[in-house]
Amino acid sequence: MKKVLIANRGEIARRVIRTLKKMNIASVAIFSDADRNAPHVLEADEAVYVGASPSSESYLKQDLIIQYCKELNVDAIHPGYGFLSENAGFARKLKAEGIKLIGPSPESMEVMGDKLSAKQAVKSFNVPLVPGVDEAISDVNEAIKVAEEVGYPILIKASAGGGGKGMRLVERSEDFAEQMRLAQNEARSSFGDDAVFIEKFVTKPRHIEIQVFADSHGNVVYLFERECSIQRRHQKVVEEAPSALLTPELRKEMGEAAVAVCKACNYEGAGTVEFLVDGNMRFYFLEMNTRLQVEHPVTEEITKTDLVEWQIRVARGEKLPKTQDELSIHGHAIEVRVYAEDTLNGFTPDIGNLKRYRIPSGRSVRVDDAFVEGMDIPIYYDPMIAKLVVWGKTREEAINRTIKAIDEYQISGLKTTLDFGKFVLKHEAFRSGNFDTNFIKHYFEDPTTMYVAMEEELDALQHGINQIWDSIKERDKKEFASREISSSWKNARI
Repeated sequence: MKKVLIANRGEIARRVIRTLKKMNIASVAIFSDADRNAPHVLEADEAVYVGASPSSESYLKQDLIIQYCKELNVDAIHPGYGFLSENAGFARKLKAEGIKLIGPSPESMEVMGDKLSAKQAVKSFNVPLVPGVDEAISDVNEAIKVAEEVGYPILIKASAGGGGKGMRLVERSEDFAEQMRLAQNEARSSFGDDAVFIEKFVTKPRHIEIQVFADSHGNVVYLFERECSIQRRHQKVVEEAPSALLTPELRKEMGEAAVAVCKACNYEGAGTVEFLVDGNMRFYFLEMNTRLQVEHPVTEEITKTDLVEWQIRVARGEKLPKTQDELSIHGHAIEVRVYAEDTLNGFTPDIGNLKRYRIPSGRSVRVDDAFVEGMDIPIYYDPMIAKLVVWGKTREEAINRTIKAIDEYQISGLKTTLDFGKFVLKHEAFRSGNFDTNFIKHYFEDPTTMYVAMEEELDALQHGINQIWDSIKERDKKEFASREISSSWKNARI
């Protein structure tokens, strides 16, 4: 494998390029109008233009991307995440053209890309499933009967869904018909498929995912778990590894279940098996993502591995670099996603210009980003600016280091989720490990609570400054006795 095209953009494209350089593999970037001067374009060995800014006119143009691969003698494509990363049709086209996809087979994508077929595939491997049905339902009356049997509250979920789209929580039977109609409409609009199914709603759910890897020689390992329960709109904002919830015994049990999921679909490459864990520490299979996850850096930090390098080695037909017995957890890592969003306005995108952009640095601080100072955040794509990843020997040390790194992060020109990340990390529920996917609902329903907490922090800081100032006056009272001290520094508001 001598040349790889990255069929993606932003921080994940830069992330892949770094590993390709380390492995002495040439890289080809693709770019749209909006990304013409983006860092990933400048860092790649070659770069080609794929179209206008909307992703449908650029990053999703399969035939054009394949054409470039032929013209530039590309051996393989790394799809990153999003865009074409889980598109089985694209994977088949690449296979037909003799271009290696750094990812699983199209057959594995299809099985796990549909939540219903995924549930059916893992059932025979004794992987725990959430009570409900594993087949599509379109008749409202039939669905109501199923919901009554399962018992409220229930979730109506799009079969082809993801990112919380086509999902509705129903707590009362009288709301069911309307919520099912809304779920089907959203599923049809988002995925072109209105198939839905019904599951029991797990109370106090923790979202725990297991990183898995499989090669073409029959070897499968799990690289432990990531805690992904801090979410807004069913999308993750703060992740950590390992989870504060799992015992060594439960970690092993969930890891082995994740390996069974891989075997259920003859998996190859990097994947993530997602589970829900309820208040009684029972876990249930949720879905499998057949790609590299956004939050993969926390796993890299605690396992001291390069998962992109693993992907490339597996794609080249090599065996996994490590066996299960050779893998272990080292310390703790936290990732805070830095989105251009207004947290006080429902986490809505706040697109603008990065007038000032300075990233934190120091021991065990990693920033995977895609922008430099002066750039605009495009309106066409996900508004994530960066991922702040911090490692510590212990969970407490990782939390404290992350808070320090957030304080050192300098962004102006638009609103970001950095303040929210700090609010989470300082909250007692998070620090104690006693939280679930309802964190925002329970502690952030009124977003001004974040700024109340910040105001209290500023007051404490101001009090500390006043105490220092008073001690200086006391120590040097002889020097200052004959004149009145005035200081704009003392009276300034931090």
